[in-house]
Amino acid sequence: MQAVAKALRGEMSANRTTIMLQVNQPDGFDCPGCAWPDPREGSSFEFCENGAKAVSWEATNKRVTPAFFAAHSVSELWQREDFFLEWEGRLTHPMVYDAATDHFVPIAWDEAFRRIGEALRKLPDPNMAEFYASGRASNESAFLYQLFVREYGTNNFPDCSNMCHEATSVGLPQSIGVGKGTVTLEDFHHCDAIFSFGHNPGTNHPRMLATLREASLRRAPIVVFNPLKERSLERFKSPQSPAEMTVGKAVPIASHYYQVKIGGDAAVLKGMMKTLLAMDALDHDFIREHTTGFEALAADLEATSWDDIVEVAGLSRADIEAAATIYAEAERPIICYGMGITQHRHGTGNVQQLANLLLLRGNIGKEGAGICPLRGHSNVQGDRTVGITEMPGQGFLDALERVFGIEAPREHGHGAVAAVEAMRDGRSKALICLGGNLPTAMPDPEVCYEAMRKLDLSVHIATKLNRSHLMVCKNTFILPCLGRTELDMQESGPQSVTVEDSMSMVHASRGTLPPASSLLKSEPAIVAGIARATLPDSKIDWDWYIADYSRIRDAIEAVFPDFDNYNERVRVPRGFRLDIPAGRREWRTASGKANFIVFDSARQRPLAREDAKDALVLATVRSHDQYNTTIYGKNDRYRGITGRRDVVFVNAADLAERGLEHGDLIDIEAVAECEHAGAPRIVRDFVAVAFDIARGSVAAYYPEANGLVALANYDSQSGTPSYKSVPVVLRRAASGGKASHL
Repeated sequence: MQAVAKALRGEMSANRTTIMLQVNQPDGFDCPGCAWPDPREGSSFEFCENGAKAVSWEATNKRVTPAFFAAHSVSELWQREDFFLEWEGRLTHPMVYDAATDHFVPIAWDEAFRRIGEALRKLPDPNMAEFYASGRASNESAFLYQLFVREYGTNNFPDCSNMCHEATSVGLPQSIGVGKGTVTLEDFHHCDAIFSFGHNPGTNHPRMLATLREASLRRAPIVVFNPLKERSLERFKSPQSPAEMTVGKAVPIASHYYQVKIGGDAAVLKGMMKTLLAMDALDHDFIREHTTGFEALAADLEATSWDDIVEVAGLSRADIEAAATIYAEAERPIICYGMGITQHRHGTGNVQQLANLLLLRGNIGKEGAGICPLRGHSNVQGDRTVGITEMPGQGFLDALERVFGIEAPREHGHGAVAAVEAMRDGRSKALICLGGNLPTAMPDPEVCYEAMRKLDLSVHIATKLNRSHLMVCKNTFILPCLGRTELDMQESGPQSVTVEDSMSMVHASRGTLPPASSLLKSEPAIVAGIARATLPDSKIDWDWYIADYSRIRDAIEAVFPDFDNYNERVRVPRGFRLDIPAGRREWRTASGKANFIVFDSARQRPLAREDAKDALVLATVRSHDQYNTTIYGKNDRYRGITGRRDVVFVNAADLAERGLEHGDLIDIEAVAECEHAGAPRIVRDFVAVAFDIARGSVAAYYPEANGLVALANYDSQSGTPSYKSVPVVLRRAASGGKASHL
């Protein structure tokens, strides 16, 4: 509670803090933070510390006006920390970069739209433009965005999902026919075991802790697999419990905590499945009626040795068998997972092994059981649902053409990695960003930064200044937009937008605060403005849609049958759930059944160069004072870090083996197999922090450690960068010495 109060005091005046009472409420706005679902019965206190930070960060009293840009050149701002850039406040005016003065200067909206449209029309090929989308965009803005881009003529849609849960979007459809989770929030009330892989709810989806607490109190086992010991997975004090908050009594969360080695999750899962086969703890009727591929899976598990499983997992056979026994005894288990599963060179395979484990005992398609991918941004799943994808299905494109009379491009476009490669190589010359901070979020920052500066056009639709805006090119625009908390007034009156949470619930969101500036436009209005200027002969009446967002929802319904009666159903408090066929055991796969998919054991190991001795495996992680690339502060109180982010968490024994100690300044060099040529990839003078982390594993903050992740180091199936599969070596820094504080 103290942290929430501090976050609010630091950003908002007292008369604006009442906005927190509207967060995640049926008649309020959706938190711009995580995508954990809201309880159906509602609550007057359904937000968390990091949600309060996200809301106060957006609803701040601070402003970045033209006077700010007049006082600070782009070169000067580039030298500032990312924290400073966003701390300055909300953008108030559309701006354009003036190379002659090295400053951003104001520009009228119509002129900005005209110049952007002219630049896009001048490109020889629509595929020379990239259209990025952040997961904070609403269904309405995302749908208009993809409609504009497809009428323009490309499927180049790099988006934030490419960097987090693309392995889910690719892997689960192959396994169960849908790229989303199968459980609801209500299923957690009926489950009798929860298995948690590769996520940290205290920082990334804090409202989940209330659900885990409830399961713990009714003695459902909560089995955690995570390389780091995370406090929120060990214990939790509920803000709604006076006894826990005042007396200091916390509820234990994990009943069993297994510190798997980074990259060892697939080995753990194969070990658990191997144990189930040995126990004959299988649902043979389900396997026979609903699945294919069981014989191949069983043969692979039989051929996989326990020695290999134990070595890669970093856990004992006894531990893995104990976890498998808990799973076998559960009638209604749920498996939850985060980016500790997906952000690997074998992320798609990891996801499919989770599905395999559930399918072996028929734990998909029944109450209280299933798979639960934990999405980050509050509408990253919804954006994908309404068409933000570089790999559109032919049925969707057919519907788009039927409803709007456009000719939709059919070839697959660029995801995030492919988009940066195209910009780097000069094959793409324009980038439009519907929110986000793409080059900072991507691996290989120096490559990404230079790629941005080579463009002819970059456009940033944003609420606050961030580093990507400073990577200026020939024509760079910053277009300020409304936030979730603000009143969106259009021709027909106040508008609401809609979002989809991690469990496929779609609900309305309506802000009430006065806009930070009278010049702000909504994201849908900005998209429409660019579309009008780019496509003078467009078949879409963009202004008609902006006048009343219910018309956009009608259009979404016309394209996507799952949104039937969209406007009516979204008016119901808490909204409605989209159809998940696998949740009722309807498998929309090529085989018509759920598919067991074999994982090649050779792909389990993050590949280091042959010359790299004593390599460890690094994962990038968030701090508690952070949301994606937004840094709220330099503290990470759950991990004991104060006032800095240049740290690397290492097991004390691994430090000692290298002649290093807690507090030493060290250099970290990436030694991935794909790093066989070129200059060394090193970050220098990081502080070694002895931490309770699995042997052979290290962790450092994102995006500070992104320079260790090569653009070429990604999952070949999904294109997800391998932020958590980075072989590294640690050396004492040339500068020597120790950190002054931690």
